[in-house]
Amino acid sequence: MLAAFSGFRRSAGAARLAAATTVSGLVAAGVLSGAGKAMADGADGIPQNQGGATATINGLKTYGEAVIHGDGGDQRVEAGLFEMSVDGGGTLQTYCVDLHNPTQRDAHYQETSWSGTSLGANKDAGRIGWILHNSYPQVNDLTALARRAGAGALTEQDAAAGTQVAIWRYSDHAKVDAVDPQAERLADYLDKSARNIAEPQASLTLDPPAVSGHPGDLLGPVTVHTNASAVTVSPPPDAATSGVRIIDKTGKVMTSAQDGSQLYFDIPEDASDSAAELTVQASTTVPVGRAFASDSRSQTQILAGSSESTVSATATATWASGGAIPAVSARKNCAKSGVDIIAANKGDEPFTFELMGAEHTIPAGASRTVTVPLQEDQAYDFTITGPHGFSHRFTGVLDCKTQGTITTRAAQVHNEPSPASVGGSTAPDTNLASTGGSAITPLIAGVAIGLVVIGGAVLVVLRKREQTGA
Repeated sequence: MLAAFSGFRRSAGAARLAAATTVSGLVAAGVLSGAGKAMADGADGIPQNQGGATATINGLKTYGEAVIHGDGGDQRVEAGLFEMSVDGGGTLQTYCVDLHNPTQRDAHYQETSWSGTSLGANKDAGRIGWILHNSYPQVNDLTALARRAGAGALTEQDAAAGTQVAIWRYSDHAKVDAVDPQAERLADYLDKSARNIAEPQASLTLDPPAVSGHPGDLLGPVTVHTNASAVTVSPPPDAATSGVRIIDKTGKVMTSAQDGSQLYFDIPEDASDSAAELTVQASTTVPVGRAFASDSRSQTQILAGSSESTVSATATATWASGGAIPAVSARKNCAKSGVDIIAANKGDEPFTFELMGAEHTIPAGASRTVTVPLQEDQAYDFTITGPHGFSHRFTGVLDCKTQGTITTRAAQVHNEPSPASVGGSTAPDTNLASTGGSAITPLIAGVAIGLVVIGGAVLVVLRKREQTGA
């Protein structure tokens, strides 16, 4: 999703903020038709993560087999490393931390904090981080890894499968074993050795992602957080005509920045009520252990390895001469099963809005966080409008639990039967299920074909009877 905002227009309207809200769930019919994106990532939707890497999932690339032991019996699935292509350049390797949810074909992912995923409420999330740092592909000396694990000889496929199995035991608390004995020994070693480590920092974010104020003011600061040595700073596209500059606290125009840099929007005193956006970008390796979530309801991933990759972040500024001057942003809050709307008011009048039937007022100069409660797997689409033409839209799907309402062979991510030989280093494209596809899809297709055949036979019989009667 791309951030978008409409410019302010001078208006004598009231400071009351209207929030047009649509919240829709995944309908049952979606299971039969192949539920895709419940809410499209519209070009004017604002993501809940304002920075980092964005990428498209390519498929399960290095894998072996595992067996999930459940109440309904054992299920054999593929287990291993996925590959993602980063927008702007770069490649990521990831493992699944969302066993029972489907992987959507060509799903788009955003780097995110653990709090926006099931990892946020998982006391063992740090152990997954330890596994990632102490196994394949971070440890690519497979002889040494096998020696530590007492696993004999490990292939890349064994190492990937064993690592994924160990991760599932902590991410989903699943009863799962690797099929290959060497991979299973590795999984047991990682499972028993894992220790909690801290969540890694984001590759690049801007905090806060939205600011507001009056013309003539410095709006900010917006602080850069990054593991890159430096980031490029791009001013608003219309900076040459609007006069808006991106500066530091000394007034220096900023074209580059680093971790901890504070940026300000310098708004001319005679500027009309409006809005602007700054973008920062860098090339860096994304920290191992960063979560990647998709608003297309595709299973959550966790980073195992990164090439040099493009990362970016944006921040918006809005200003007006008087009245309420809102700044809003949003983030998923899995601990509270909802989406936090962070609203600030730098104006001189109260800022009032309504969400989910409840009215909220932000006094002048104050800020509040409003949590919109949602059901698991529920799609949402909030459009918040305000004075001077202010408008922000937030879209997505709440995906906070590893056991979703749509259950498929998530690790295997196949619509077709399993290949006869499993364990190749490169999986075919069929390893990614069609959007919304599930294990029920082949059954539905078979039933549909059967009905067509039966219908055709009935028509033939009826036609023969008519001819006989004639």
